[in-house]
Amino acid sequence: IEDETQVSRATQGEQDNYEMHVRAANIVRAGESLMKLVSDLKQFLILNDFPSVNEAINQRNQQLRSLQEECDKKLIALRDEISIDLYELEEEYYSSSYSLCDSNDLPLCEAYWRQDFATLSPESLSMPLAAATAEPSIAPSQSSTPSHPHVNGHGAGAPEHP
Repeated sequence: IEDETQVSRATQGEQDNYEMHVRAANIVRAGESLMKLVSDLKQFLILNDFPSVNEAINQRNQQLRSLQEECDKKLIALRDEISIDLYELEEEYYSSSYSLCDSNDLPLCEAYWRQDFATLSPESLSMPLAAATAEPSIAPSQSSTPSHPHVNGHGAGAPEHP
């Protein structure tokens, strides 16, 4: 038994088919909107999650500080070893019979810093004229006896020179 309506059966089928396409398109559009919303929330959380960003920065800072402390310790140990070796080498050199120095000569490290500017050496001739004339005024004020026993960490350090 067929109901009498104003719309024929073929037209009603076309209308139902069109309505299904529209509803399917709305469902797909809603799914895409939800996926975009989830993506935006993830991006917002990643970019604006200050506690975790600060924690990551603090953790990296701590790693770098521990690496710096480790490097400093290794450098200090290396410096100590080198200073001990240099001290021993200087002692051996100055106490050996092959030494070409007088008993009043200074150790190498002190002789380097306490050059006698009264006599011009080949090294001082290679200096600029302004430096050669400025340094003789400094040299007489220095005493001829060393004010520190050794520079190798076994006594007071060498004075800073300009």
